[in-house]
Amino acid sequence: MKTAVVFGATGGMGSALVEALIKRKIYVIAVARSKPTLLDKQQNWGNLTSILPGDAMNLEDVEAAVAKGDMVFHAINLPYQHWDPNLAIILSNILEACRIYNKPFVYVDNIYSYGLQSQKTTEASPKKPHTKKGKLRLKLLEQIEQSSIPYLIVHFPDFYGPNAGNTLLHFTFQQMLKRKMAFYVGDPSIQREFIYIKDGAEALVELSLRHDCFYQSWNIPGAGTISGKEIAEIAGGYLNANIRIKPIYKWMIQLVGMFNPFMREYAEMMYLNEKPVILDGGKYEKTVGPIPQTPYAVGIKETLKHMQS
Repeated sequence: MKTAVVFGATGGMGSALVEALIKRKIYVIAVARSKPTLLDKQQNWGNLTSILPGDAMNLEDVEAAVAKGDMVFHAINLPYQHWDPNLAIILSNILEACRIYNKPFVYVDNIYSYGLQSQKTTEASPKKPHTKKGKLRLKLLEQIEQSSIPYLIVHFPDFYGPNAGNTLLHFTFQQMLKRKMAFYVGDPSIQREFIYIKDGAEALVELSLRHDCFYQSWNIPGAGTISGKEIAEIAGGYLNANIRIKPIYKWMIQLVGMFNPFMREYAEMMYLNEKPVILDGGKYEKTVGPIPQTPYAVGIKETLKHMQS
């Protein structure tokens, strides 16, 4: 791979992917809707990138981008309230362009399609989603697997890290930086899994460079699990403050959802804060090697530092 096309390049994972690719001297065509945001990002990316403003909902824009690269990365995500039918339209457009130009396809996915799991989740674990969003994600996966192009599907837990906005921890970190009390979605004593977004991008790029990893799904776990209380302790140590965590429970999400479309859609995903899905990365470790895993104590401090800049 000499040139990669990254859709969603200005988002959290998209930005991290661009950085991971250019670190390996791979030229990147960064695609997103906003030209000003792309230009701003490119100042940090340097001369191994070119920008291409375009709308992935438009097949002509997608084809124009896909034609320029050797491999295509799909890192676009949307607010929950815009998922249906937009995610399916975007995926269909990118898959069709990859088919036309015979380009391999790499897909960034979450854990929603797994549904409830009683133990560590491997790639072979049954996918039995019980939520509307989980069922939608499963349909997208089936569409990829039934396509005629080489594909990689990579499942990640919730992201955190630089540029990882619109995430659960970003919401909590914003409040930590403003005051000594912060809301945390779910029970702060429960152990959950998060992944430092730069680790996720590094692992994803490593998979994309190996031909034997295609036509498969892969799980990339974070650096173990952590509770909300432990997150507050790490953040408090960095900020030199005694930070109190206040939990947000499902009934509170449902109440806010009466007025907020995003929260209304998020309510069904609260099961992940009660019975977390924990990924098993054994397949990656056996095939590729050690998974990049930034300790939470380092990743949280780096995230807060970036948010302060």
